[in-house]
Amino acid sequence: MIDFDNMAVARTIYKLRRERGLSQEVFSGLVGMARSHVAMIENGSKQPNFETIWRIAVAFDLAPHELVERIEREAQPALPE
Repeated sequence: MIDFDNMAVARTIYKLRRERGLSQEVFSGLVGMARSHVAMIENGSKQPNFETIWRIAVAFDLAPHELVERIEREAQPALPE
């Protein structure tokens, strides 16, 4: 079982935004929220609700379950080698 990890949410969204070359300002416009709200999600101080996850996924051209899968992978602890 994977425990909820708010920082995994933050890291995943930050990484996806950077990979796509989007500033917080542009991304916040795509998602339809204030840039400060995006910043708080990316630094882990704000937890997005399901509607926000949905809107973020759509802005990244992902299905919501694909975004959640990426967050789950980020939340899983690294396996020892």
